[in-house]
Amino acid sequence: MLNSPYRRCFGLATFLLALGSYGFALQQASAAAPQPLDFRVTFDSKVSAAPFTGRLFVMLSKRPINVVLGGINWFNPEPTFALDVKDWQPGQQAVFGANSLGYPFALAKLPKGKYWLQAVMDFDRGGKNFSASDGNGYSQAVSLDLDPASSGPISLTIDQVYASSPFKESARLKLVDIESKLLSDFNGRPTRLRAAVVLPKSYAAEQNRRYPIVYEIPGFGGTHTMAAFALARNATDVAGVEMLHVMLDPSCRWGHSVFADSDNNGPCGKALIEELIPHIEKSFRALGRPSARFVTGHSSGGWSSLWLQVTYPDFFGGVWSTAPDPIDFRDFLRANLYQPGANMFADEAGKQRPLARSHGKTLFLCKPFSDMEVVMGHGGQLVSFEAVFGPRGPDGKPAQLWNRQTGAIDIAIAKTWERYDIRMLLENNWQTLGPKLAGKLHVYVGSEDTFFLEGPVRFLKESQGKLASDAVIEVFPGKDHGTLMNAALRQRIAREMAEQFHRRNG
Repeated sequence: MLNSPYRRCFGLATFLLALGSYGFALQQASAAAPQPLDFRVTFDSKVSAAPFTGRLFVMLSKRPINVVLGGINWFNPEPTFALDVKDWQPGQQAVFGANSLGYPFALAKLPKGKYWLQAVMDFDRGGKNFSASDGNGYSQAVSLDLDPASSGPISLTIDQVYASSPFKESARLKLVDIESKLLSDFNGRPTRLRAAVVLPKSYAAEQNRRYPIVYEIPGFGGTHTMAAFALARNATDVAGVEMLHVMLDPSCRWGHSVFADSDNNGPCGKALIEELIPHIEKSFRALGRPSARFVTGHSSGGWSSLWLQVTYPDFFGGVWSTAPDPIDFRDFLRANLYQPGANMFADEAGKQRPLARSHGKTLFLCKPFSDMEVVMGHGGQLVSFEAVFGPRGPDGKPAQLWNRQTGAIDIAIAKTWERYDIRMLLENNWQTLGPKLAGKLHVYVGSEDTFFLEGPVRFLKESQGKLASDAVIEVFPGKDHGTLMNAALRQRIAREMAEQFHRRNG
């Protein structure tokens, strides 16, 4: 039997050994404890040798990502997270955690599941899309099971550079791509104007023939590449009159330029009228006179086409504007911008304002849509309006019309928008504009427009009626933003264009 001192020593050693084992077990348990999800992004020097200052994104999708996701789907948004960095170095980690912006929810609220994910760095070099713009960096997409409470850190390396697919010309489809001196001077960097020209079937054979021309402006998100659809529907046959059909590219850094001169986008209208159109009409044997030059467009292109006809009444021979964006700011997405106390997010009764509908059902609300654009940074539909219609703010960005948290509209900013209120512009200048626009105005919209655009058109119809205008303004019962432009309306517009051409050109 051990004596007392040895027993005490042995007991202490046993205790210390047990304590060490317990500490080791705690350490193991701690190491194995679940860690919350975060994304740790680095970029390779082949994407940029210089430090990067700007916005990063991690984009998630339930469907496979082939190259780069083209932004956020309005109707079915998938998780997108954003983080601003300054002087970020190649190889240095940027961590997306609780500090990152998220839409439609914060990272901690991400539903558990399997996702494809990809990191993007937006160099913001003039492209509309924060993700799929030429020169942006991106990572290879990976598929992972994610749980915000336990997935731990996920590493992504940006080592690819995005390049859009080249435009494919054919015998009847031609690309126009020129540098604009006006826009380059405004932006302080080379800025280009693009369009695609669809040639009539007789163009190659009849070398001495000149043609009337139709300029089409696509809606938000559309570009000159949509000329392929115009070729497919044989848009150059305008009710028996062969015409050149030109699809313009209205895209710009802030979204859609609508070819209006603006404080934020620059002299986009002037550049179109003085640089791009003369180049096109000289290059492709257009008749080159106002009576043989027409303009049309849908949605944002509808607003743009009407604006161009009203702003340059002697330059175009007629406009066919369909479902135009708000042309009277007393009904701007259902808000009266001139009413004190107006709010973008809620109506007078405090009810959340819908931004889109289908068959009487709300598709999405204004507040979440605005939140989405905060994450995007640029290229959103709402901020695109601010960029065109409003002044430049002290931070160099478009001045905000509404408070992003409360929705309260800044009446002083709304006042500056009046110069782009087409109904007001026509009323205030009708003595001069009326004779020049005789027989030229055609505006069509559905009574159930998806984005509530029928209201401003009704206001315009009422206003034009009081001015004894001959403008043709119609609201088609039961039609929405997508169903308005059916075969019957396309044929009607073609017939009206052809009649206008014959009437003014003998």
